[in-house]
Amino acid sequence: MRCTRGSVMVCCALLFITWNALLVLLLRVKIPEQDVNQGSPEDEDALGHVMRVAEMLEAELELQNKILAQIRSMRPRGKKKASLAPSTPLDFVVPVLVMACNRVTVRRCLDKLLLHRPSAERFPVIVSQDCGHADTAEVIRSYGSDVTYMAQPDLADINVPPAHKKFQGYYKIARHYRWALKQVFSKYSAVIVVEDDLEVAPDFFEYFSATLPLLRSDPSLWCVSAWNDNGRDGSVDPAGSALLYRTDFFPGLGWMLLRELWEELEPRWPAAFWDDWMRQPEQRRDRQCLRPEISRTLTFGRQGVSLGQFFDKYLRYIKLNSDFVPFTRLDLTYLKRDVYEKSFTEQVYAAPVVTLEDVQRGSLQGGGPFRLQYSSMASFQLLAKNLGIMDDLKSGVPRTGYKGVVPLFFRGRRIYIAPPPGWTHYDPTWN
Repeated sequence: MRCTRGSVMVCCALLFITWNALLVLLLRVKIPEQDVNQGSPEDEDALGHVMRVAEMLEAELELQNKILAQIRSMRPRGKKKASLAPSTPLDFVVPVLVMACNRVTVRRCLDKLLLHRPSAERFPVIVSQDCGHADTAEVIRSYGSDVTYMAQPDLADINVPPAHKKFQGYYKIARHYRWALKQVFSKYSAVIVVEDDLEVAPDFFEYFSATLPLLRSDPSLWCVSAWNDNGRDGSVDPAGSALLYRTDFFPGLGWMLLRELWEELEPRWPAAFWDDWMRQPEQRRDRQCLRPEISRTLTFGRQGVSLGQFFDKYLRYIKLNSDFVPFTRLDLTYLKRDVYEKSFTEQVYAAPVVTLEDVQRGSLQGGGPFRLQYSSMASFQLLAKNLGIMDDLKSGVPRTGYKGVVPLFFRGRRIYIAPPPGWTHYDPTWN
């Protein structure tokens, strides 16, 4: 065992305290009470001396206890995983549901999950496999009792409209999600969903541990996501690893939901394109998700049913957080709806309006934040393209948008792409 200066100091203090305590005990046991009552004056003087020594030792013992407390407070502290905050239930269990198909690289996903999870009991890993791919199944089973394996039993093709024949994969994915979520929610009250091509950050579990109480207590939230759609390196604040947002856009890609939401969605679950279905106003119902400034997941799966859509241009450059943020020790009450909406809106619309040319030329005065204003889908997309963020919208909601506002970081300054003051609602025709 390696000894450090701090551990040696503590050991010495403990040995001294233990010796003093034993000495006091021996001195008191050595002279029985009957001897005190029947002894001579000389004995009484000796006894008095012994008792005074014992009292001195007790005082010294109390002093040493204080010294030991000081030593403990000063000893070097190594890096360790943060403990759950007192407000987080100690008995919660939130499984991680890994959705797998035919990627043997699921090993990369599972290795990082098992490396970073703080407790196998609190965060069991369940892998649900579709496709029946034998090599992938072998990889999953090689983890033994570290993961729970289950296989989606219906592997038949799905009857789809002729125009959707090329989208058969999306129909199978929606079927798989419905089946897997139904299995998990038959036992658990919350779940974190992860695809087999995602790598998680060191504080992935810490992030979800801290945000679970918010999700449970705030009906205006319907998910917590580990993903920032515009989280490319250079578009996020490198010092903002602890910064969290509310967003009207459903991010997915490592997200947590509750059983109550699943019971609401499951009867209407779509036949295909489940993630875009989640982004429709009929499902969202003006609720938001939480998401980080710097992503806690990274996708490495270029090949899939989407044929690498967005991967080469955006997704491969997403910055994965590397610093462990002790979220469960932080005050996250600023994310409550009323508090957040007021403070965020005030900050955005107090920022001076600048032009795209000002931003691109680096002629901004001051440290920011600054506001770029848009009034149409075309003007939003022009700003987004020129600033290197994703410019597509789903049911009128831009990626990472909140109240129409998209925050980003550009050349060291905070920029808000925002609609005019007085914005009231999204236009679902912006698609």
